[in-house]
Amino acid sequence: MPDPLKIVVLEGDETGQELLEQALRVLAPDVVGLALELERFDLSLENRRRTANAVVDEAGAAMRASGYGIKAATITPEGADDVGSPNRLLREAVDGKVIIRTGRRIPGVTPVAGVHYPISIVRMAVGDAYGAKQWREGDPGSSHEVAFRTERITREVSRAVSEYAFRTAERMRGRVYGGPKWTVSPIYEGMLKEEMDEAAGRHPDIPYMPVLIDATYAGLLTGAADAPLVIPALNRDGDCLSDLVMPMFGSIAGAESVLLAFDERFEVTVAMAEAPHGTAPALQGKDIANPMAMILACGAVLHYAAERGAPGAELASRAIYEGVLETVATGVKTPDLGGHAGTTEFTDEVVSRVRTKVDVWSAMGSA
Repeated sequence: MPDPLKIVVLEGDETGQELLEQALRVLAPDVVGLALELERFDLSLENRRRTANAVVDEAGAAMRASGYGIKAATITPEGADDVGSPNRLLREAVDGKVIIRTGRRIPGVTPVAGVHYPISIVRMAVGDAYGAKQWREGDPGSSHEVAFRTERITREVSRAVSEYAFRTAERMRGRVYGGPKWTVSPIYEGMLKEEMDEAAGRHPDIPYMPVLIDATYAGLLTGAADAPLVIPALNRDGDCLSDLVMPMFGSIAGAESVLLAFDERFEVTVAMAEAPHGTAPALQGKDIANPMAMILACGAVLHYAAERGAPGAELASRAIYEGVLETVATGVKTPDLGGHAGTTEFTDEVVSRVRTKVDVWSAMGSA
């Protein structure tokens, strides 16, 4: 028997934690047919404050060791003297460089602007506007007060975003599309464009259409997505693009988000998957929130484990993705998708479908 696959589970806040608990039902050994070891860390705001973020450091170290993580949505407090964002600390802890989010058609849900093909946003995980130094000069509140922000990006992260975008397009049989506003900012944003061009040279068979960021937004709504698209982006541009692309397919809860760290050959060393939405406090305790993204996050982690040779992980990942989409296709949908199913009911149906698929495929000896 192979050793259990260790996955670090990062607990969160409010509805985020409720959805995590539902999603983990899909990872039960009798459902996915895998031996898994779940190492849990309490990243709730209360515990982060109590431990002065030590628990976040411990979770990051555990992910570096295992290579895999599943994270619930967490609260980021606003106060400058508070514990801050656990996401930023985790990205730094695992040396995460890329975040990938893929919008895809949800069966039975009409997409916006006639979009049918998947759209993946491959963005910087660190730097840019996030963590930038900010300050103001002049009399506070006066018309002469001036605000400043010093941003930075690195060649290393720009190269990782560009290379992974082309590798993703190769897998999706799509094109690399979009880019930063390199004409206005040739030194700063131009660094990403330079790396996109270099990656295009390394992948000559991948269609490449660099487009300024404002034209990228327009193109998404006016027909550019006539094939699978992969959009490399700066950190902030990618954050905004993701929040546009996900609802184009029906719901921000319809797709997972994955943080990736790489070795020198751009092979994935750490994959942490989560839902792209927040803690949704208004939905807490009502059993109506959509668990799709958190369940798909479980499937994503198993996909990356399969890429690194974990036995049985690819079949389990496929069963989760198919189980989620088939559940929606049969009309079992939460209210955000126009249905009437609750969180638990939706997860029950996914669990049943995943278990059946794994059992059937195992009986057939599927590889």
